[in-house]
Amino acid sequence: MSRRDLVLLADDEQLSREFLEEALRALDCEVHAVADGQAAITALDERSYDLVVTDLKMPHADGMAVLAASKSADPDRPVVLVTAHGTMHVAVTAMRQGADDILEKPIVIDDIELALTRVRERGRLLRENRFLRNEAIGGEMIVSSPAMRRIVELVQRVAPSQASVLVRGESGTGKECVAAMVHRYSDRQDGPFVKLNCAAIPESLLESELFGHEAGAFTGAGKRRIGRFELADGGTLFLDEVGEMSPAMQSKLLRVLQEQEFERVGGNQTVNVDVRVVAATNRDLAAEVEAGRFRADLLYRLEVVPIELPPLRDRAEDVLPLARHFLRADLEIDDAAVACLEAHPWPGNVRELQNVMQRVALLHDDGRVTVDLVRQWLNGSGANDSGTAAGSQPAGSNEEKTVVLEVGDPYAALVGKKLADVERELVERALAHCGGNRKRTAELLGISVRTLFNRLQTTSRETAVRSPA
Repeated sequence: MSRRDLVLLADDEQLSREFLEEALRALDCEVHAVADGQAAITALDERSYDLVVTDLKMPHADGMAVLAASKSADPDRPVVLVTAHGTMHVAVTAMRQGADDILEKPIVIDDIELALTRVRERGRLLRENRFLRNEAIGGEMIVSSPAMRRIVELVQRVAPSQASVLVRGESGTGKECVAAMVHRYSDRQDGPFVKLNCAAIPESLLESELFGHEAGAFTGAGKRRIGRFELADGGTLFLDEVGEMSPAMQSKLLRVLQEQEFERVGGNQTVNVDVRVVAATNRDLAAEVEAGRFRADLLYRLEVVPIELPPLRDRAEDVLPLARHFLRADLEIDDAAVACLEAHPWPGNVRELQNVMQRVALLHDDGRVTVDLVRQWLNGSGANDSGTAAGSQPAGSNEEKTVVLEVGDPYAALVGKKLADVERELVERALAHCGGNRKRTAELLGISVRTLFNRLQTTSRETAVRSPA
């Protein structure tokens, strides 16, 4: 881990507390130890901890009180209870109240290491799940122009209903962002937001992607697979590029929209779902209906609420706010660069603007985005006149130097020493080299943290024996 976990340790028994503190430090944790439950509860109000390890039986406030205080302040923060009274009743009660693990005294370092591994993995999964959910749903839309403000107002009005929404607009205008906003403002916001690009899935697989399949339904279907409609049950399904569907798939989609039920491919069991569909297209579906390529009754089902997104070239007021959003906060845009951005036709719409801003953020000079830099990328060129990538150094500009070191026999100083002394010195020097970080020290020496902890314990005892009374 790049940052050491900050652990709050609460235990009223001094020997137990000191052992746990030393063991946690050996496992690459920063530890704040307190001697009773009330001190732990107070500490929770003063600092933000990554993990709480608390004894169950303590004066002033017991481990259950510490558990409750920690979960009240941060439900995702893991809490490990330590008890010498490890009955099934204690374990069940603690787990029901939110404890993430229980350690029974007498504790060995293997148990602590295993508990840390479990809570760290759980924390990683929670962070990953939160990130993926934020990525799927996204944040608030950046709007400034009157046209986009009207669209936001429309979304806020229709989102609480169950009406299907069809978002039309050129590629890159933000149709997925509008769909996510419909979900976020609806009463389904705590449910799943599932996306599918209909143009990116081969026709032969699209039905399975939407409705799932049973084991053996076709070659390669080794087990049952849940489709997007089932995954979106209780939430919102966003169907991008819905105009690319074949007539056969259009008929099947129409039935689901009408009945809210379907069968998996290769199955005969009816699956009922509660899904709100938001569709998007860059095609003129009315013209597609006239041409016989899209079902009129499906269009009526999808287009209960139509939303038309204007291209970025028609809403220049949004260019600067979007550009600042895509740039780092510490970068400034020159007035001439702003004028250049607002005058550009943006055939790729918001997606193109984001791409340009990501480029100039990497190649700016002195924290400023200049008009020359913007023009360079708007003109489609990533290189300067000499052919060297912007911001890079010409080849051979940094002279390479070769340094030759005269090295003697590296083992000469070790001859005559006891093997135990050599090992102890190696461990101590490696620990100093790693700045006291025991996890990195163990990795450097090629041993486990537990083995390093045991070696350090042995070294401490030998030093105590040799020291004069």
